[in-house]
Amino acid sequence: MNATPARPTLAQNREILRRGMRASVIEGVLATPVVTMSLPVNIFMTALVAKGFPLSKSVIGAAVAVPFACNFLQVFISPLITRWARPRPTAILGAALHSVCWAWLAWKLPSLPVDDPAATGRFLLIWVFVASLFNAVLSVVWNGWMHELVPGRLRGRYFSQRNRFIQGATLVFVLGTGTVLTWGGYSARTFQLVIVAACVCRAASLWYFWRMPEGRLTRKKPAPARPLREQVAIVRRSHSLLLFIVFGAVWNFASNCIGPFYHVFMFEQLGFSGFQVGILATLVALGGIVSLPVWGGLLDRYGNKACMAVALGLWQVQNFLWCFLTPENSAILYGMWFWGGALSAGFILGQFTILLKLIPSDARSLAIGLNLAVTSLVAALSPILGGEMLARLLAQGWAPLDVYHLVFLVQPVVGLIGCILLLRIKEPASSPLASVVGAMRNIRTLSGVLGLSFFVNYLFVRPADAVSRRRIK
Repeated sequence: MNATPARPTLAQNREILRRGMRASVIEGVLATPVVTMSLPVNIFMTALVAKGFPLSKSVIGAAVAVPFACNFLQVFISPLITRWARPRPTAILGAALHSVCWAWLAWKLPSLPVDDPAATGRFLLIWVFVASLFNAVLSVVWNGWMHELVPGRLRGRYFSQRNRFIQGATLVFVLGTGTVLTWGGYSARTFQLVIVAACVCRAASLWYFWRMPEGRLTRKKPAPARPLREQVAIVRRSHSLLLFIVFGAVWNFASNCIGPFYHVFMFEQLGFSGFQVGILATLVALGGIVSLPVWGGLLDRYGNKACMAVALGLWQVQNFLWCFLTPENSAILYGMWFWGGALSAGFILGQFTILLKLIPSDARSLAIGLNLAVTSLVAALSPILGGEMLARLLAQGWAPLDVYHLVFLVQPVVGLIGCILLLRIKEPASSPLASVVGAMRNIRTLSGVLGLSFFVNYLFVRPADAVSRRRIK
């Protein structure tokens, strides 16, 4: 009698993969509150350090820079962890420890002295460092896990749908958090309530983490991990990956040098209220929600590089309008932010999926970590340089409106330079830029960007019978 256990059939493998991808979507939605609050700039942390426990601008700036610094430090930690540990248990442990950090903050909040900003600032800087370090390692492990789990031909469409659900959850969380904090008067108990709710959701997401398979279900045994020296040599030979990292550094400088001061400009020079700025953030999320189905199909059909170049180019050309904004014409911001949200959604999705395509499988974790480290280091330094430049120009006695109009040239100019670098990357199995531009000119595609995605499903999604004939490797 043959005692060898039967291997899963192709149909069983496909069903396991389908359940794993569905669990990943649910996990992403449940993790949205904690993930959103962990971003360097978000409504929760901004309210905490500006309303709940007012801190100096230098401490706030340092707190914003710390997550980027941790993204850089993780490049020395992640390769060692991923060499000896499997992705799923490592990701679960990292997410659990990150949640423990948030629980620690909730426990300490009532005892933080409101009348001693220095002591409160020291604690928050230590807390941000510890929590961000766990989050940085988790991000690298999760990206490597998704590289193994989701087949390359499905990534664009799958992650566009996944991100669409997550953006919807983000919209609900941001609006709900803003309302709760306002009603609660920004008290420590109100912040605790938000953190506890986010931690409960993260705990539920860990169950779906566990339901996801370790990686793609193949009959081949995984190859043993290569020594670190060999991985470094593999990455050095990956010229397209290195060029993509250079592009990422250029784009991070463009977006983070003056980017944090757009909100300052709206409050100080345009006279916007917090409610108006919240409406703009909502329009960004809505623009991404309605456009992601179209971008997912475009990325799968034409490749990432050309789609990203089109999205980034149109997005940054629009940003030249910032150089002409005054209180009299500020209403055009509502259209700009919706359009920017629709374009940035495709660009950001492309950034993720092209990285999965360019990273070498024999040095996956090192490549992901190197990309995150370099771009994060630039992102940490850029706001410091931008703030210093803005301060010096304002000190010269020029009209503040003119100074802001001048510095707002930085992002679109440097962003368009980044488009040139992006087009020089050699992406496997991609279409030329002209093909994507031609598709974007199609009125039905533009209708999909505006929200009529049902009208363009046939254009960008293969018919169901064609999909059913595909084989999951």
